[in-house]
Amino acid sequence: MAATKRSGGGRKYGKAAGKSVKSAMHRRKSGTLKRGKAGHGGTVTSRKQAIAIGLSEAREEGAKVPRKRSTKRASTKRSTAKKSSTKRATSKRSTSKRSTAKRSTARKSTARKSTARKSTARKSTARKSTARKSTARKSGARKSSARKSSSR
Repeated sequence: MAATKRSGGGRKYGKAAGKSVKSAMHRRKSGTLKRGKAGHGGTVTSRKQAIAIGLSEAREEGAKVPRKRSTKRASTKRSTAKKSSTKRATSKRSTSKRSTAKRSTARKSTARKSTARKSTARKSTARKSTARKSTARKSGARKSSARKSSSR
């Protein structure tokens, strides 16, 4: 890895970081560089990913490596007047979107409720009919047994 120099002098990355990146690149070429903590994510084929893995390993070892970029990038500061005006405009838009979203979800929920009621009604009627059939069979069996015993 080429040593990148800063304007103020000194190296941006340490020698140990270069070694770990070099080893990661060799492992990528041989096909033994794996993704993920446990290495179950498959083999790495991308150069950039191999470099990133090498740098993260160097960080873990304590080599001189700059910090990772934060997810939020530093944006230029706006005046407070501009911020407040944009907030008002976005809040108006979002309230209109919310109301339409609420309506659609309300419709969906009522539709779900009605179908749920129908299905439970069907189930209960099915249960009742099966219960009637079973009681009728039982009572029929009792009557027939009673007739047989009385005829003897």
